[in-house]
Amino acid sequence: MQDTKRETWTWRAGMAAYRLGISAFFGGGGLRWLRKKYAVGLDERMGRLEGVPEGGVWVHAVSVGEVQSASALIREMKGDGRGATLPCLLSTVTQTGREMAERLIGEAARMIYSPWDTPKYVRSALDAARPRAYVAMETERWPQMLSELKARGIPAFLANGRLSEKSFGKLRKQAPFWRGVLSCFERLLVRFDEDREHFLALGVPAERIVVTGDCKVDALKARKEEADPSRWGHLRRGDAPLFVAGSTHRGEDEIVIAAFRELRSRHPGARLVIVPRHPERALFVVAAALPYPELQADLLSRLPEDWDVAVADRIGPLFDLYSAADAAFVGGSLVQKGGQNPLEPALLGIPAAHGPDMADFPDTARMDRMGAAKRVGNCRELADAWERALAPSERERVRGACRDYFDTLGGAAGRTWEVIRSYLN
Repeated sequence: MQDTKRETWTWRAGMAAYRLGISAFFGGGGLRWLRKKYAVGLDERMGRLEGVPEGGVWVHAVSVGEVQSASALIREMKGDGRGATLPCLLSTVTQTGREMAERLIGEAARMIYSPWDTPKYVRSALDAARPRAYVAMETERWPQMLSELKARGIPAFLANGRLSEKSFGKLRKQAPFWRGVLSCFERLLVRFDEDREHFLALGVPAERIVVTGDCKVDALKARKEEADPSRWGHLRRGDAPLFVAGSTHRGEDEIVIAAFRELRSRHPGARLVIVPRHPERALFVVAAALPYPELQADLLSRLPEDWDVAVADRIGPLFDLYSAADAAFVGGSLVQKGGQNPLEPALLGIPAAHGPDMADFPDTARMDRMGAAKRVGNCRELADAWERALAPSERERVRGACRDYFDTLGGAAGRTWEVIRSYLN
């Protein structure tokens, strides 16, 4: 009893401190800064929602990756007899996330920008939408929103939940507060056993956690049918290989370009396409090739007739680019960013390398063991991995390993929706 009282007091004190901090931020000029940073969708971010459907399911996906997971869940929801008639509201934070949602989800959901996590804005948005359920994708844990949902008796779910070792370490430092936040979820529907163990270690009761698998697998399987390698066939220089580096972060582009330069001595006509995780970095990535005058680099949207390195400057083309590649690299992994999604090239059977930091995708270790992906640590190892990937026998081996890996996956979106819909009256 004493421990329960102490836990409740810690949660309330933590929420009071959180609200005080948010109020201080907004009162101290934070709103002016946010107005400049998020000029698009300002009314919605301040909780002023107009014409939104009431009484449906509100799904929140912060950006591109989470939107992909959400697309599979919404597709499952709309294909279900009970869910097809339910309105769906999808909120994002970033503009790139919104653009991806429009491509993948279209009219299956009404799209808004998520309200900032203050009592005033959250209450205003909930008053307008009056959802029957709220679903946060992957890592989204906004204390005020979750607290308000709980107070109103609206069931909230964490879907495709993930908690990396790094994030777990941060939350553990304030475990009593975060236990209170996580207690606002009816169920935590997580990807893998590793995620479950981390939530358990924070003190989340075992009966609240369900391992459902990775919804991104279902989303990607649906997109695979739409992938069109021929769309980027013109990027090839004759029969020479095409390499794609996807979702790179600052500090990786130079390594990728250096590895590509090493290969050029053996494959003179080879070309490289780099897709930075943040398209606004595109010109900086082009500049990373300047130390090598023999490499002609430019933006993918304005390529000259003769070029060697192209840099994508908009969101969206990566999946099709992977399908056209001979070999790939998955970014966010040679720097401490937790890695990006290794499933995309693997689903297409493309030999793909990644760096040592794949903390956000713990199942990558199993992919490596099965031969569906390859870990590298530096420029030379990346060049060697790409060189081996060009051998027909290696490509066939990787395709078989990828098929074997995906045979063990699938159905996560259906399992997730089955739990959520059981709470809808």
